[in-house]
Amino acid sequence: MKWMQLSGAFTHTHTHTHAQDSESSASLGDTCEVRAHLSSPVHPTMESSPLTTHVLNTGDGVPGAKMAVSLHRLNSTLMIWSMLSVGTTNEDGRCPGLISRDAFTPGMYKLRFETGSYWESLGQTSFYPYVEVVFTIKDLDQRFHLPLLMSRFSYSTYRGS
Repeated sequence: MKWMQLSGAFTHTHTHTHAQDSESSASLGDTCEVRAHLSSPVHPTMESSPLTTHVLNTGDGVPGAKMAVSLHRLNSTLMIWSMLSVGTTNEDGRCPGLISRDAFTPGMYKLRFETGSYWESLGQTSFYPYVEVVFTIKDLDQRFHLPLLMSRFSYSTYRGS
């Protein structure tokens, strides 16, 4: 079993022969672990943050790794945005630790994704220099997951759980 990097994504490859039958159960276990990791909506390091995101480059079929992300909250009195945190997506396209539960209060927030810089780093151009997703939080007892699905000329988002 080995891992290969192809176009920024890691791909698992495994070659099996009859002589490797004793390794079959280990390979099956490894495959199950990979599937569990990929299907898991939340990684353990993200548990403490009530707000999570996940960027997927749907044009290339890979996570949106190494993208700058910032979180802002609207000051409803002054009507200006205050930056709360900045981060960079990891190899899975996730940005853990955006905000602590204590700092998470009801209000209007926005996540800003620096999509133009991301595409430039891949040697490509994009129609959107950045994407801002504005949303309102009222119920602090819920978890909020805001994925960004994007290509060079389109994007979509939704509220996940």
